[in-house]
Amino acid sequence: MLVIRSLAFNAAFYLNLIVQMIVFTPFYFLAPRHKAWFVPRFWSRTSLKLQEWLAGTKTEIDGLENLPDGPFILAPKHQSFWDTIAFFPYLKDPVYILKRELTWIPMFGWYIGKMKMIPINRGSRSKALKQALVVAKERMADNRQLIIYPEGTRRSPGAEPAYKWGIAEIYAALGVPVVPVAHVAGLYWPRRKFLRFPGTLKARFLPPIEPGMEKDAFMKRLIAETEAGCDAFLIDAATSDNPPAMPDTAIKRLKELGVELPARPAK
Repeated sequence: MLVIRSLAFNAAFYLNLIVQMIVFTPFYFLAPRHKAWFVPRFWSRTSLKLQEWLAGTKTEIDGLENLPDGPFILAPKHQSFWDTIAFFPYLKDPVYILKRELTWIPMFGWYIGKMKMIPINRGSRSKALKQALVVAKERMADNRQLIIYPEGTRRSPGAEPAYKWGIAEIYAALGVPVVPVAHVAGLYWPRRKFLRFPGTLKARFLPPIEPGMEKDAFMKRLIAETEAGCDAFLIDAATSDNPPAMPDTAIKRLKELGVELPARPAK
C-alpha cells in the first residue's frame, strides 16, 4: 500500500505541475510579479493537499507570529524537496539564491527570471558570495524575504549539523532579522527516494534572530535553536502512533537524546 500511494502521489504531483504551468503561464508572465506569486503559492497548496490525500501526509506549519513585517532572511532546515515549496504561501515576495545553471532550463528558467531570483556561479565560493550580496541588497530594498538553507544541501533527519559560514556573512551584511525554520520533512518526503510516508509533517517558524549580533554568537544561536526544534519534531514523529521509517541518522540521534525505539529495518 505504501508503494502504491507513493507512486500515485508522485504521478499526481508532476501532473499537477505540468497542468498548472500550461493553464497559468499566460497569467503568470503578463501579471506584475506580486500578483504572479499566486501561481507558485497555489501550486504549493495543491501539492501539499495531494500529499495529504494520496500519501496520507498532513502538513502543520505554525509560528506564523514569528514572521516579521518587511524584509528578513528565512533559514529553513534542508532535508527534502518539501521544504523548497512548502513555505511559499506564508511569504509575500520571497527570493532565492540559486545556481545560475537552473536559469538555463527551458520554462523553469523563465519562471525564475520572472521572480527576479539571485543566480550565482558557484565555481568560486567567495566570488559567488560577494555577487549574491550585491544583488540581495537590491532585492531586500523591495521588502523581499531571502530564503537561505544554512547547510547548503539536503541532510538526512538527525544527521550531525553542517552549517555553512555564508549565512553569517549574509546576516551581517544585510542587517535584517533571520527566522530559523525547524522540521523533519525528510522522514516523510525522503531525499533521493520515491516513497512518501504517512503521518503529520510538522514545521515551525522559530522566533527571529534580530540583526546586530556578532557572527560567532549568531551562528551558535542559529544552530542551537534550529537543532533543538528539529530534535523535538524528531522525537514527536518517532513516538507517534504511526511513525515513519527512521534512517540510521535519525536512530542514532534519537539514542543520543535518550529515546529507544523498537527494532525495525531502517529505510
